[in-house]
Amino acid sequence: MSTLAVAKKDFRDAVQSRALWGLLAVFVVLSVLLTYSYVEFPELVSPGAEPSVGGLVFFTAGIVSLFVSLSAIVIGYKAIAGEREIGSVKLLLALPHRRRDVLAGKLLGRTAVLSLALAVGLAVGFGFAFAMLGSLDAVTVLVFLAVTLLFAAVYVSVVVGISATTGSTSRATTLAIGFFVVFEFLWDVVPIGVVYVANGFALPAAMPDWTFLVMQVPPSTAYTAALTALLPDVADSLPTQTFAGQGIDAFYAVPEIGFAVLAGWLVVPLAVGYYRFDTADL
Repeated sequence: MSTLAVAKKDFRDAVQSRALWGLLAVFVVLSVLLTYSYVEFPELVSPGAEPSVGGLVFFTAGIVSLFVSLSAIVIGYKAIAGEREIGSVKLLLALPHRRRDVLAGKLLGRTAVLSLALAVGLAVGFGFAFAMLGSLDAVTVLVFLAVTLLFAAVYVSVVVGISATTGSTSRATTLAIGFFVVFEFLWDVVPIGVVYVANGFALPAAMPDWTFLVMQVPPSTAYTAALTALLPDVADSLPTQTFAGQGIDAFYAVPEIGFAVLAGWLVVPLAVGYYRFDTADL
């Protein structure tokens, strides 16, 4: 009950803030613009494919993953670090809350905030898509929503875990942005660099199979793989490849690897954050 009490308070505070309404407004506008662009200009956004709900899902997924990651940083970096910095965490812990209750409550509250913005934004976006396309595959949309909400929970877990490792909001911000830059923009260079050095400062004719597994580490890549695993027919119907594991003879070269990676990001940062928070001298 302590966890739920912290989560409810955290969610109520967020609902009353302008940040949530700003996120919601941005995502609603973004969803409508993405839908309109996909339906009205298919040759620009999805060459060689007729507009469809499935195509819209995978077209939207790339932008949604960027929105989710940045929004998670905005709403999550102060979750624990902010409370420690101003000293209010001591008031929380003076109540019958343990540190793990505070951490879990913050995770649930911030996840609920981002999930609300996502659910409303996607509902408006796909409602607009239905008006433009004249049909809607409810199963595809619901699968997309479920995987997107899971991805949101994962990213919030990462940022809240980072926030729990420090009592400084500036340090939490730096670490969260650093995580985003490294894993969402620079990570593809890591396996290529390792292979380049190991191969005598030259790239081989074909990259080793293990580089594929390393490239699945970023949360956004795992998110797309998980979508492909649940919507294989939709992914196969698209002119562009959504999963890069074809042709690799390894047990991990399947889209389901995305769920394993997401599970890791959901648990490990939070565990590290809890350990640091639980042993910190407040």
